[in-house]
Amino acid sequence: MTTNRWLRNSFAYLVILAAIAALFFTAFPPAGDKEVATIGFSGLAKDVREGSVSRISVGSDDRLNLEYSDKRRAVSRKEPGGPISQQLRDYGVTPEQLEAVTIVVAEPSQFGNWMGILFNLLPLVFFGAILLFMLRQAQGSNNQAMSFGKSRARMFIANKSTVTFADVAGVEEAKQELQEVVEFLKFPDKFVALGARIPKGVLLVGPPGTGKTMLSRAVAGEAGVPFFSISGSEFVEMFVGVGASRVRDLFEQAKRNAPCIVFIDEIDAVGRQRGAGLGGSHDEREQTLNQILVEMDGFDQGTSVIVLAATNRPDVLDHALLRPGRFDRQVVLPPPDVAGRRAVLDVHAKGKPIDTSVDLDVLAKQTPGFSGADLANLLNEAAILAARRNRRTVGMSEMEEAIDRVVAGPERRSRVISELEKRRTAYHEAGHAIVGRFLEQHDPVHKISIVAHGMMGGYTRFLPEEDRHMWTRSQFEDRLAASLGGHCAEKLVFGEMSTGAQNDLEVATNLARKMVCEYGMSDVLGPRTFGRKEELIFLGREISEQKNYSEKIAEAIDEEIRRLIANAHDRALSMLTDRRDVLDLMAAELIKRETLEGADLEKVFQGQPLESEGPPTQAPPLPTEQPGEQLAPAPRGRSRPRLAPGATTP
Repeated sequence: MTTNRWLRNSFAYLVILAAIAALFFTAFPPAGDKEVATIGFSGLAKDVREGSVSRISVGSDDRLNLEYSDKRRAVSRKEPGGPISQQLRDYGVTPEQLEAVTIVVAEPSQFGNWMGILFNLLPLVFFGAILLFMLRQAQGSNNQAMSFGKSRARMFIANKSTVTFADVAGVEEAKQELQEVVEFLKFPDKFVALGARIPKGVLLVGPPGTGKTMLSRAVAGEAGVPFFSISGSEFVEMFVGVGASRVRDLFEQAKRNAPCIVFIDEIDAVGRQRGAGLGGSHDEREQTLNQILVEMDGFDQGTSVIVLAATNRPDVLDHALLRPGRFDRQVVLPPPDVAGRRAVLDVHAKGKPIDTSVDLDVLAKQTPGFSGADLANLLNEAAILAARRNRRTVGMSEMEEAIDRVVAGPERRSRVISELEKRRTAYHEAGHAIVGRFLEQHDPVHKISIVAHGMMGGYTRFLPEEDRHMWTRSQFEDRLAASLGGHCAEKLVFGEMSTGAQNDLEVATNLARKMVCEYGMSDVLGPRTFGRKEELIFLGREISEQKNYSEKIAEAIDEEIRRLIANAHDRALSMLTDRRDVLDLMAAELIKRETLEGADLEKVFQGQPLESEGPPTQAPPLPTEQPGEQLAPAPRGRSRPRLAPGATTP
């Protein structure tokens, strides 16, 4: 269709160009041969009387081509309206002199007549072509205006290279659920013969990056059918009724290409609960949602069109959208476990020159909480680091550094800090590590670094021994103590606290409040929850918390939170006081090496200094404060939810 339009436009432009060229050559004819002389008619009559002219050719435009006896040539022009012989007699040429000249009259040219007609009609043709061009442009604009309500879904043809289930890993249960959809699209008679009805809509629910869109495309690739992809936000415009019109057009296209799959990404943009909009029942989102409900419920039983939708906010979707007959099946895609992460790493490692020293099982254990997108980004960052270092393969060192980049951001070794800030950061991170290492219910310490990453001055990363889905009170209490380890270390060594512990205090306070108000882990208040959260449906954010308890209970909640944090603080301070020698040794090693992990880290925990060529490691001296000097530690960043649950400072 695009080729035909291009040919039509090219033909129109060619006609306009030919008309302009004809007009130009008609108005400005090419000059004659400069070697042929032009004489007047009186000069011609004189030459005829003298007998020097042998031949005269009369053209249709009164042009005279003259040939002389000495082979010379010339041109002249006679008066229009009469024969040339009579005009020559009028100039005194006798009949005897005319008999000595051969006079030839050329046949009138039909092409000249047509050129004359074209010359007269050329302005009309020219302006007509301009008018036609303007009308075509206006018609195109009109078509664009009329297509405003057309669907903007992108269609992927089945015969092109597509994604299959082999390209999706870590969601085996979800693939099994969607395998039925594939079988229905391939063999619908198998289900119809048994009276079965495939779900008309399948809702994919999961956190960002878990592969909802890729899994939908894998379904289309396995089934070998057309795949329509559109985002929920593309239905909504500022004009009322446009969203509903696009929904109708989308489902009409789907029915014409059945069997096929319609995928609506981020359906919560239009599928939120009705009745919460500022426009009441005439809100554009509600009109679009109503049309989606009607289209999905209006499918014929024999129509092989399946709607897949993805969202990470199923709690805000309208209940009518989730009822049987519409999105009557929900497939949950959680973050992959250790086996799933191993499978995802295998998929994304294809095509990359991985070094033999890389152990993907170890990487899978080091990345708890990572989604499929995080793991893909990890391998890509590792490949970039290897290319930056001019290596032919991606090694384990690049993998380890890529994990730090994904978790905490790129290193900032160029950041200039004072020795005092560096020493304070070392003691702070050592406090986190020592408290977490010697608590029974806490996750093991994996790595400590005082190198700035992103907005953080340093971080301590804890690594759980296995994926955890449930927490106990003792584990939470150990987390609280480890969170306050850096705060207590600064207080113990420097005699005062700094702003570097701000994020640790925030994490500890939020955890203690959840233990009391959400998890019922308070012996004083008992096993119950306090407060009810309210969310703004359009924004999907928490806007307030309704208090369903008295002021007396609120005081008891505050007291329980204070008690939990105070107990954790006392435990951390006592543990660091008893292991002050380990604290000083670890701070000194961090200042020297900046990063500790693996066997070196465990050796320091045992109180053994690391081997070095220099003098024995001494504990750094305490700073002496000068009057008026203010100590400003390196800023610390927020914790990231995808870290190991035991990590206090990501």
